[in-house]
Amino acid sequence: MMNKTKLTFAIAFLGMLITAPFLLAGDHFDAPAVSGTSSDLSSFYAFEGANTNNLVLVANLQGLLPSGVPTQIAQFDEDVLVEFNIDTTGDLIEDLVIQATKRGDTMYFFGPVVPISTGLQSEIATFATQSKVAISSGTTDAEAIVATNNGMQFFAGARDDAFFFDLNRFNAIVSGEVTGFNEVGEDTFAGTNTLSIVVELPKSMLGTGAIGINPNAPTTPIYSIWVETKRKQ
Repeated sequence: MMNKTKLTFAIAFLGMLITAPFLLAGDHFDAPAVSGTSSDLSSFYAFEGANTNNLVLVANLQGLLPSGVPTQIAQFDEDVLVEFNIDTTGDLIEDLVIQATKRGDTMYFFGPVVPISTGLQSEIATFATQSKVAISSGTTDAEAIVATNNGMQFFAGARDDAFFFDLNRFNAIVSGEVTGFNEVGEDTFAGTNTLSIVVELPKSMLGTGAIGINPNAPTTPIYSIWVETKRKQ
């Protein structure tokens, strides 16, 4: 499998408490070879769960779907592997992965597990803890089907795009027409939808993080987390 798109950021834990309550990465406009395809990542979120001992990871694909039929007929691609990568040592190489792949009307998950290989090439770790969830209906107001296994929870299906960004104002700032954002911005992505894959897992499954990475908090463990889509070759 070859890497198609990638979104990344680092998070910090103090003991087993997340210090940043909400982190995201957005990439709604991709290169032509990826944009609009079934492997196109639009955003990645990581935040503390309602149970503060848990971490929630969200990968959104095929962003900017109009409401109605375009969203209802959008489907996850069986030839695309979605891989959450977790670096626990600070070398920016994944030490753990959680893999998600569609088969029929079900999303299967493997991990967290030490990857068979790192970097651009991946193999599905079928020997790892396996979980699955039925893919929720192709409408954003459909009741969410959530599956639980081994202390983790899983979801896959269409949802409203939660990414808020005033693109018109941003372009005006970049061009020098104006300075600064409005106090109340206009959500360019309002009314658009996406296909979401959600994993909630206990933070204890991540193991120990890298120490000494943050000079302002040298004893705080740091985890770098990124998500990739990889298409079967």
